[in-house]
Amino acid sequence: MKLTLGPILFYWQRSQIMDFYTDMVAQPLDVIYMGETVCSKRRALSLDDWIGLAQDVRSACDAEVVLSGLTLIEAASELSSLRRLCENGEIKVEANDMAAVQFLSSRGVEFVGGPALNIYNAYALHELVTRGMSRWVPPVECSADLLAALMEQAREADVPLPEIEVFAWGHLPLAYSARCFTARAENLPKDDCGFICQNYPEGIPMTTQEGQVLFTLNGIQTMSGGISNLLAEYPRMARMGIDALRLSPRAGNMGEIVQLFDKVRRGGHPPLAVDGCNGYWHGQPGMLTVEEVGLC
Repeated sequence: MKLTLGPILFYWQRSQIMDFYTDMVAQPLDVIYMGETVCSKRRALSLDDWIGLAQDVRSACDAEVVLSGLTLIEAASELSSLRRLCENGEIKVEANDMAAVQFLSSRGVEFVGGPALNIYNAYALHELVTRGMSRWVPPVECSADLLAALMEQAREADVPLPEIEVFAWGHLPLAYSARCFTARAENLPKDDCGFICQNYPEGIPMTTQEGQVLFTLNGIQTMSGGISNLLAEYPRMARMGIDALRLSPRAGNMGEIVQLFDKVRRGGHPPLAVDGCNGYWHGQPGMLTVEEVGLC
């Protein structure tokens, strides 16, 4: 099973991004996704910078490199930038919006379908496969049973499946909004945010009145409060025929996370329980760790 590194979802400074990928090229990763998927105002790296960095990373390691596009398109300038990304002519693109699917499919270019495309059945999946989607990341709220049913539906309909890549570790991206919650938390307008997201390299925890972390605010993106962790589910995913596991970047100790997953895929024993949440995978509320509440 492949290990993939998803795009950085938080707003990091340029030097931090460069140092991060310098470390990651030495890790046992099969695919590395790069690029800005959350907010076009995050300009620590320009589009040309991302393309250049992707070329450098590709030459420094054996991993496949993929450029990820924005998830929420709100302006003509963002659409124009997305078109440029899709027409880079050299590096595969992850489409996180149907505009990217249209740009890529119209050029006959193979692409990856990101988790924000909201595909839940084999017929919708097949439609995108015919348009050039070679790998698919299911929506993060998909359970193992739903995914297994989709795969069986595809087999019964005799339609080909793309590679399936499950979001296996990291804060889950749950929703996107035209409003910037990080700017609002600092009493700043979205159009004059001062790039305040850089002050929160792993987002802002949003807690209940009882002090329980419920969500993580990341600009216009709302994420899970806890880190989703499917390492204990590795044997089941292997039996299902899952092709790849996505690990979402964090600011510190990312190499250790990659090594934990790599150890299990090389034959090590998976843990019986994990730190983090995994409720969605078991058809339960996503914030649950089902081992702790006895649901598995």
